[in-house]
Amino acid sequence: MGHCTTSKFVPLNIAVLTLSDSRDLSRDTSGQFLEDNLIEAGHNLIDRKLIKDDKYQIRSVLSQWIANDEVQVIITTGGTGFTARDNTPDAVKPLFDREIEGFGELFRHITFTELGTSTVQSRALGGFANQTAIFCLPGSTGACRTGWTKILKEQLDATHRPCNFVMHVKKPVGE
Repeated sequence: MGHCTTSKFVPLNIAVLTLSDSRDLSRDTSGQFLEDNLIEAGHNLIDRKLIKDDKYQIRSVLSQWIANDEVQVIITTGGTGFTARDNTPDAVKPLFDREIEGFGELFRHITFTELGTSTVQSRALGGFANQTAIFCLPGSTGACRTGWTKILKEQLDATHRPCNFVMHVKKPVGE
């Protein structure tokens, strides 16, 4: 599977979307964590938004980013639980061309060591739409830390072996 890697790091253009009915950008510690860490890893923050956890608003923002030739990866935080206001998986799944089943499975496996059986209430998921990788994480900063440090940081690094997602995302215009 080494054909999925390169010897050189490739910075990706990443958009971050926080879904919350109670936060604003000044109190968005999860979105800020993702922004800080993706930049520290060498990637580009191409956009960051915070919207209400509304199925149609989520689809609207994601559809614009999916159609944008510059956005290669989208990471969402929030709305992956079981309350009536948790709409992220329901909004995002219909947009996928292909689901990355292993992302949600691995996230729940890792968080089992942190949360025990409560991890079954996470509906974290990942997939591709128009060659844009989309990863939906829970809203807590701890969950974003787990998702980033234990999965996404490596999978969004072209040098990670034996394989990673970099070769599967669209190339920005001009490359």
